[in-house]
Amino acid sequence: MYKDQDDRTAAPAGQDNEKTTRRFQVKKVAVLGAGVMGAQIAAHLVNVKVPVVLFDLPAKGGPKNGVVTKAVEGLKKLKPSPLGVPEDAVLIQQANYEEHLSLLGECDLVIEAIAERMDWKLDLYRKIAPHVAPHAIVASNTSGLSITKLSQALPEAIKPRFCGIHFFNPPRYMYLVELIATPATRPEILDDLETFVTSGLGKGVVRAKDTPNFIANRVGIAGMLATMREVEKFGLTWDVVDDLTGKKLGRASSGTFRTADVVGLDTMAHVIKTLQDNLNADTDPFYASFATPDVLKTLLEMGHLGQKSKAGFYKKVGREVLRFDPARKDYVPAGEKADEVYGRMLKKPAAERLKLLRHSEGPQGQFLWSILRNSFHYAAVHLASIADTARDVDLAMRWGFGMKQGPFELWQEAGWLQVAKWIQEDIEAGRALSKAPLPEWVFKGPVAEAGGVHTPEGSWNPTTKKFEPRRLLPVHRRQYFPENVLGSGAPKWETAGRTLHEDANIRLWTLDDEVLVASLKTKMHAISPEVCEGLQQAIETAEKDFQGLVIWSGDEPFSVGADLQSMLPAFMAVGVAAIEDAEGFMQQTMLRLRYAAVPVVSAIRGMALGGGCELAIHSSHRVAAMESYIGLVEVGVGLVPGAGGLTYIARRAAEAMAQSTHKDLLPFLTEGFTAAAMAKVGTSAIESRKLGYLLDSDVMVPNKDELLYVAIAQAKALHDAGWRAPLKRLFPVAGRSGKATIQGQLVNMRDGGFISRHDFHIASLIANVVTGGDVDAGTPVSEEYLMTLERQAFCELVQHPKTQERILGMLGTGNPVRN
Repeated sequence: MYKDQDDRTAAPAGQDNEKTTRRFQVKKVAVLGAGVMGAQIAAHLVNVKVPVVLFDLPAKGGPKNGVVTKAVEGLKKLKPSPLGVPEDAVLIQQANYEEHLSLLGECDLVIEAIAERMDWKLDLYRKIAPHVAPHAIVASNTSGLSITKLSQALPEAIKPRFCGIHFFNPPRYMYLVELIATPATRPEILDDLETFVTSGLGKGVVRAKDTPNFIANRVGIAGMLATMREVEKFGLTWDVVDDLTGKKLGRASSGTFRTADVVGLDTMAHVIKTLQDNLNADTDPFYASFATPDVLKTLLEMGHLGQKSKAGFYKKVGREVLRFDPARKDYVPAGEKADEVYGRMLKKPAAERLKLLRHSEGPQGQFLWSILRNSFHYAAVHLASIADTARDVDLAMRWGFGMKQGPFELWQEAGWLQVAKWIQEDIEAGRALSKAPLPEWVFKGPVAEAGGVHTPEGSWNPTTKKFEPRRLLPVHRRQYFPENVLGSGAPKWETAGRTLHEDANIRLWTLDDEVLVASLKTKMHAISPEVCEGLQQAIETAEKDFQGLVIWSGDEPFSVGADLQSMLPAFMAVGVAAIEDAEGFMQQTMLRLRYAAVPVVSAIRGMALGGGCELAIHSSHRVAAMESYIGLVEVGVGLVPGAGGLTYIARRAAEAMAQSTHKDLLPFLTEGFTAAAMAKVGTSAIESRKLGYLLDSDVMVPNKDELLYVAIAQAKALHDAGWRAPLKRLFPVAGRSGKATIQGQLVNMRDGGFISRHDFHIASLIANVVTGGDVDAGTPVSEEYLMTLERQAFCELVQHPKTQERILGMLGTGNPVRN
């Protein structure tokens, strides 16, 4: 990965002061330390195709790389998986400090990720310094140690290329990466690193000041500690608090204490200790609230470290979830929920919501107001010392702690001066965590006049006393609609560009008058007959006036498939004929996409399931974010793929056989059949490619915000290369003999109790379609022929009572019914 960047060196006197272009390429990365973070950072580098060498100490016995080998093997067992596919673990080059330090000279970036011990890190720096390439960036992955102090062990030649890089755990899934400069770090070094981390690793970068725990952990852990104090004050239980502080509050669904268990209570304790050791009452007026909570001490003494030790604030016994009772020092049944009245309050507009909570008389409402007030208070008091602007704090909390809004965004939305007044009243009444008053800029000057810290001109920097725009590097041009903060006035994709057609189901629009974009507007981007009409209109418009068509709907999911709920009324009124017509129209739409006269590119992010998968596989090309989950899942609702998914499997098997020396079609068909019959979903773009839903020619994009840019570029590239749709042709199928072979395996699974009788029936129908039905092996068939078989199987199942039970169960509860 590289970036184009203006050279900051002035031209010598007498020469034109022209800007020159410099490139920074990361061809290989060294990760020092094969612990939890180091190994997972290495795994993510492999996911995005960056060669990586993982170092650790030489093993005391056996092979010298034993420590790293054990860590790499451990990656295959972790859940959620740090690797796109487990077999890619072999791509991590293994090394130790005794034998392989010379490999550092091959690396453009060195990431140190050993234990959070200043003395250990400094000792390692002295060891590696002579071997680091003269151009390489050296970065420490630390959650809170001083980057400036760490740099002191480095030679003068390396100091300008040294900085902090703070990944959040788990590195593959967490979007936030904090970059921290020292006084000696050259500005272009951070620009280079931000470019690589943004586009190459797919992360959201926030630059933090070199203060204890930086931004997200400083604000987030202080918030967790404050929450624990308020929990004790109001006498609430962990499960009630997690119910209140999860999705209802616009935060991660795991709430407060489940999040602590996932992060690790030992990790949390370490971050708390960093605050305790590096701050005091003079440097942080909230210091008194940083004491390690008694319950956390108790759990650590008992060896209960959270999810990693299978016990923390919660413990799972069989299917039952228990919560820790501090009084009994034992676990009791969990599952208590918050009072519904507060759930209703939290759905109100921000101003009304905060007013109701502040004046609430119940302990749960008072608790909620208290933790929100504490977060506003803490963020305002510390903004100048931890971050450049309020934007950095809000984005760090969104990306690092799963918040829907950062503290300043919520405060601003609820009414800046009114909320500020309430906070100050609580401070003066002694109800707040600290007596520290809100900064003067909260009440006077530009922020008060603007009604908050975020404006179209930029976000508030209390040091320069200005609203400052987002830092823009060349790489950011690849992000047409990046995440931004409330009040920024940033363009929204829903209204951007030129609209050619828009209704309740779809928007057809363009940014450049060269590529048409189709954005689905239905709930979960489900595919209804109206959406199909919109897609067919999109194809006609693109063929007439554009170079290509991109299907991109702005946010997740790509599409969860056919809108079954919208089909039910027609089924009840007209019968199965209505379903057959709807399926036939979907099939026509998919073939129209496949044979369009312009390239059609599906830009996939999140789930592409059922009909969403069929939409993607019938496109000319796919551009998928790393976190794309693709599969034909209709079996879960008692159906078969009915919009060409099974036809695709049969055709791809025939194409794969044609490219090999084998003449037996069945081995090429087996994997596709199994994926559909077992409703397998790729758990990454990498695994989706392995399942055949993405091709080797498709593009994986690490950063979700670059998806539209790359998809449009791909459509243009295909057009410029002289795009022609594939010619329609017949292809061979496995026939009745292939079906008999598959059927025999299904009988064994049914009789062995591995699948139900209804699953057997569905799988048999899938086998019938992908093998071409009652024809001889090798018989050439058309896509339309196989789609007819699909449609017949789909309609047969729609009328089956067990399928209807599955559909109603899924629509009612969202959970699959096993029958």
